[in-house]
Amino acid sequence: MSFLKKIIFLGLILTTSSFVVSDSYRYLPQHAFKAGEYFEYKVKYGFLSVGEATVDVSPQIYSVNNRPCYRVNIFGRTTGITDLFHIRNTYRSYLDTLAILPHKFLMDLQENNYRKEQTVTFDHIANAAVREQNNERQTFKLPDNVQDVVSSYYFLRTIDFTKVKIGETVSSNMFFDDEIYNMRVKYNGKGVIRTKYGKINVIKLNPILPKNNMFEGEDAIRIWVSDDKNHVPIKIEVDFAVGGATMELKNYRNTKYEFDWL
Repeated sequence: MSFLKKIIFLGLILTTSSFVVSDSYRYLPQHAFKAGEYFEYKVKYGFLSVGEATVDVSPQIYSVNNRPCYRVNIFGRTTGITDLFHIRNTYRSYLDTLAILPHKFLMDLQENNYRKEQTVTFDHIANAAVREQNNERQTFKLPDNVQDVVSSYYFLRTIDFTKVKIGETVSSNMFFDDEIYNMRVKYNGKGVIRTKYGKINVIKLNPILPKNNMFEGEDAIRIWVSDDKNHVPIKIEVDFAVGGATMELKNYRNTKYEFDWL
């Protein structure tokens, strides 16, 4: 290695040393997303447009727990006549860029006069989390490599489904609302769907739900993810006990790769 290369290499180590402080974290490489990406979805209940949702990664990289993190925001709101319910819900996660694990999760729910604010701080070395809500703090013991509800979505984008057989599931533990869930998603093969941008090849996924009174059946949620390097949800369908909803890609920008529209 030349003298100049050694200097550059040493400089990179020194400038990133504040981020790399422990080898106790897993390393999970990902090639599907980058800082600055933005997606907008329209939400329908039956034929009625009821809301919109945005999913974005801040262009800035943050340091949380001395680790480099993406800041991911998911924001959902009612629109049109359904805005009488005035729903404004925000979910935010600071996601480790190297381990694809959450370090901090914030939830802000506004539904008419109802308001709920919650912050969860994760310690993946101690396998613990501190939840703060209504001026109360509670500590929870967690399994290894637990996700929050936002980071779970980004974890799925790291999966190489060419190595998964039809009918098989991928899983990860998720901590949400003081509970630990075993998130399981079934791979149902590939297909093609039509969008406002044209047709696109997709991967078909089904989150496996526990028996409940809200959703209709185990496969009540169906997700079509772009079968390209982006691995972005293009369409989602949900069957409720009464009626059904869809969420479709409406707008996007700053994707890591161009979509393969047909």
